[in-house]
Amino acid sequence: MRVKSSLLNISVGLGNQLIITVLSFISRTVFINSLGMEYLGINGLFTSILAMLTLAEAGIGSSIIYNLYKPVADNDRPKILALMELYKKAYLVIAGVVLVLGLGVMPFLDLFIKETSVENLNLIYILFLINTAAPYLFVYKHSFLNVNQKNYIVTAVFSISAIISTCMKIAILYYTENYILYLAVESALSIITSIILVLIVDKLYPYLKEKVKSKLDPETKANFIKNMKAIILQNVGNYFIFGVDSILISSFVSIAAVGLYSNYKMLIDICRTFLNQIFANMYHSLGNLVAKESPDAVFRIFKVTYLLNFWLYSLLSIGLYLLIEPLIDIWIGEEYKMTNVVLLILVLSFYERGMRNSLSAVKTTAGIFHEDRFAPLFQAAVNLGLSLILVQYLGIAGIFIGTLVSGLAVPFWYTPLLVYRKVFRQPVAHYFMSYMLYTAIGIVACIIVGGINYFLPTSNVLWLLLKGIICLILVNGIYIIVFHRTEQFKYLLGIFKNLLIKLPNISAIFRRAEKRRHGIEAGGNK
Repeated sequence: MRVKSSLLNISVGLGNQLIITVLSFISRTVFINSLGMEYLGINGLFTSILAMLTLAEAGIGSSIIYNLYKPVADNDRPKILALMELYKKAYLVIAGVVLVLGLGVMPFLDLFIKETSVENLNLIYILFLINTAAPYLFVYKHSFLNVNQKNYIVTAVFSISAIISTCMKIAILYYTENYILYLAVESALSIITSIILVLIVDKLYPYLKEKVKSKLDPETKANFIKNMKAIILQNVGNYFIFGVDSILISSFVSIAAVGLYSNYKMLIDICRTFLNQIFANMYHSLGNLVAKESPDAVFRIFKVTYLLNFWLYSLLSIGLYLLIEPLIDIWIGEEYKMTNVVLLILVLSFYERGMRNSLSAVKTTAGIFHEDRFAPLFQAAVNLGLSLILVQYLGIAGIFIGTLVSGLAVPFWYTPLLVYRKVFRQPVAHYFMSYMLYTAIGIVACIIVGGINYFLPTSNVLWLLLKGIICLILVNGIYIIVFHRTEQFKYLLGIFKNLLIKLPNISAIFRRAEKRRHGIEAGGNK
């Protein structure tokens, strides 16, 4: 059932991402041509500022969802209802806090903006604020679908909403060039989408509307509060690691530089979101696995997801490094490019952070929040300190170097140490040996593909497409040669083979994949 749910969620998620990617390119092109780089910079800056305000939510959602895994697996409805009631009340408070904090920040917006000719900044900011705060009134309901491994429903609804929203926004920019109307439509559709998801959840799980008759036991309450405090500290740290780049660029470089960076960020985020459709949809199945299976079983599945994690993140990292610059040349022009050094640092950060994905999923689903509650704060201190110093000497590159070094200084070694000790009960040396081996293989693949692509021109889209195809074929070919004898590769190959051969008969695919998984686990137990 876990394999079935994961594959269904992943299939819907990837289909959604392909559509959104195409629309994102069209939307960004129309945005730049209609409004220009300064509006793009304001868009990125306000997104970062409001990400800071969402720290009011930090810890509550993750802690409650973690506490829901076991009651949902056991069908313990009284406990589910009690947790959902707590979730609802918490998010009502969060929406109010975000709104009040957001209004409190508004008088100080000039501190974050070095120079701009954009008008109606306060109105633009208020529309961003509404779009940030309003969904919190409904999020507790559609998160329940994720816990029940029905992410595909959430993805499908958001996909349809995103398609409608993006098409409407493209039309607004093309015909009116009205940024205020653009944001108003985005906010309205975001609220409507959340309401639709609430109605779907109420229909699928009518018992959630029943009156709560029992209270949470003291142990669950204490665990919730303990984890929530830890996650708040982690998320505060995470914001100052990943959320302040645009603010620092705007403050120390220029708002136009934020616009330049936002194009690179969009392309990298498309890759990250694409991969998140795979790993986030495995995440909730993994929570079910951790709740029910032995440490050995969890470790065996982790090794499979870790290989997949490396395979996909290194493939896209190589593609990003070799293809982003020619893509921007063809797409919007050479004047929108940053230096190759900045690109390399951004890709390395993407890879380093991505390689922790499957490990972080195990950590979260196993409820390891309290033990590393201070780690992101240390990482944030390293990031901010280095970024503020290096930006004076290296400019925008210094900000991104701070982010990369801070990741290597703290979570790179501390997260695997916790997970291997507390969940797998295995020596952590296995993780680092695999990491170094995988990374070395990825570097060799990048050198080979880069060497071949160097001799090809990039004068038009067809040549760029050819380079992308060469990258895809060569990197996958190298990885197949290297990994084809491993148990992890055989496990993944079994699933993908069935997907390709019998794609129409989805239920049969899931049954076969599940049998194969049990066969591998049985072999491991022997």
